[in-house]
Amino acid sequence: MASSLLTSSKFPFPSPFPSPKPSIFLPRPTSIHVPPPKPPSFPSFPSNSFPKSLLVSSSLNPNPPSPLRRPFYIPNHIPDPNYVRIFDTTLRDGEQSPGATLTSKEKLDIARQLAKLGVDIIEAGFPAASKDDFEAVKAIAKEVGNAEDENGYVPVICGLSRCNEKDIKTAWEAVKYAKRPRIHTFIATSGIHLEYKLRKSKEEVLDIARSMVRYARSLGCNDVEFSPEDAGRSDREFLYEILGEVIKAGATTLNIPDTVGITMPGEFGKLIADIKANTPGIENVVISTHCQNDLGLSTANTLAGACAGARQLEVTVNGIGERAGNASLEEVVMAIKCRGEHVLGGLYTGINTQHIVMSSKMVEEYTGLHVQPHKAIVGANAFAHESGIHQDGMLKHKGTYEIISPGDIGLERSNEAGIVLGKLSGRHALRDRLKELGYELDDEQLGNIFWLFKAVAEQKKRVTDADLIALVSDEVFQPEVVWKLDDLQVTCGTLGLSTATVKLIDAAGAEHVACSVGTGPVDSAYKAIDIITKEPVTLLEYSMNSVTEGIDAIATTRVLIRAEKSHFSTHALTGEAVYRTFSGTGAGMDIVVSSVKAYIGALNKMLGFEERYQTKGSVEQTPVSA
Repeated sequence: MASSLLTSSKFPFPSPFPSPKPSIFLPRPTSIHVPPPKPPSFPSFPSNSFPKSLLVSSSLNPNPPSPLRRPFYIPNHIPDPNYVRIFDTTLRDGEQSPGATLTSKEKLDIARQLAKLGVDIIEAGFPAASKDDFEAVKAIAKEVGNAEDENGYVPVICGLSRCNEKDIKTAWEAVKYAKRPRIHTFIATSGIHLEYKLRKSKEEVLDIARSMVRYARSLGCNDVEFSPEDAGRSDREFLYEILGEVIKAGATTLNIPDTVGITMPGEFGKLIADIKANTPGIENVVISTHCQNDLGLSTANTLAGACAGARQLEVTVNGIGERAGNASLEEVVMAIKCRGEHVLGGLYTGINTQHIVMSSKMVEEYTGLHVQPHKAIVGANAFAHESGIHQDGMLKHKGTYEIISPGDIGLERSNEAGIVLGKLSGRHALRDRLKELGYELDDEQLGNIFWLFKAVAEQKKRVTDADLIALVSDEVFQPEVVWKLDDLQVTCGTLGLSTATVKLIDAAGAEHVACSVGTGPVDSAYKAIDIITKEPVTLLEYSMNSVTEGIDAIATTRVLIRAEKSHFSTHALTGEAVYRTFSGTGAGMDIVVSSVKAYIGALNKMLGFEERYQTKGSVEQTPVSA
């Protein structure tokens, strides 16, 4: 079936099936003993680079392994040709979304969750962007990059760098603490980028790419990924040449980005197939894809690349990222899970899909980028059925209108649990329902949520799932506390100026009170907060939504702020200074309280970043190319 798919009009490129012959397998290191035939040694890797402890199973099965097992990790080779590595760049490309600034704590939390999800590679950031980015990547490398599970799995921790020595050295200093560190370096190769951005010739770019990959290897990094930026618009012959040269220099993964999201699935699949057929030494590396979503085709292009032979797919949770975003992790993974065996030639991943919902919610709350209701897999309506015909079919057999079970991604329907939560419900019922919704909370978090739940239940006859999600967002997914709301009193109406009195508690427990007037209750409350915190900021965005219908609904508020003494980081692709913005969310049955919580959350995120920034200083900006 795979072959017929790939030769159809939609995929006009050679089928990568049947599986590649053993002769093109990359050699395995001599320290790993495998049944004959044994490939020759690969000279770029010393024999002690890949100890036997990297093996997930005790022996190699000549048959494709169960999807529950992933092949042992070798940077430039995947022992099972059907296994697809998932490279998550939520913490790097995803954070480039406007307003998606993450604190070091939030990045570490997301990295831990990505490890639970089972991604093969975590691109933890762009270490040269700022000192805070460097420290966050370093912390992830030290903790998440050494947390090996009982099956021997530990994610590769990757740092992005431009093709210059300073960036590459900084990336290595951040990721080297991981058990499996990787440097990902890139340089543009398309004609428009060479002429207008780099102002360099093909020969100059070729020399920079070759020398910088060699430099990365010289630092002691045995896992180097190279990306020719804007490969989708690059001259093919130049692509083959530069990719061949970086392979000789020691690259282990070649990432082929559709940087501006311009290619069609057939085009991108053929690009991967052509690179595979025409690049010298391609059998000695893993081919990767990175597809932007400017035309809404990132998932389709990514799957087309996998069909054509790419065995690493770069994605982000919820598809967040630069401009229109990236290929969505949940869409790509579930497409492979649903159709990999029968349509995609047996492709599979090592992702534990039960953690998809929690990963999506965490990224949504920490970044402040809400998932649209109709988003595939993780949208609020993804498993909702309102049409009478559909409901009739679902009542008779769920397979009539659902190709994925909600349980596959860690979600259970409330109407199947048989439990309705109200003011008489206890902790156990609350814990079970939260777990069904994908939240696994510790005892302290559950205790805090329980009292918030009780307060809402006293005012509402029934607490819905949407209410619970809002409460968890308001309590669990919040930045480290610098300021905390204690009391709030507002007076407003048509008879005079709105006034607000706010009492905040600082990190040391001291109380601070201020009063202010404004054009409305929210404006006056925000001005009172500014008097206390003495942190002048610009409010860029303010939005509020009702969680459920009815006058007693919980309100959720999102704000986006920028400090007037703005901090900046270096944009990975352009090298320009990017001013950081900070988002905050709040929830409450009182819309003013919800608004104040959101504003304080954004301030806490900004102040937490500011403290680290001032203490550690910023990394000097580096030029775009060497």
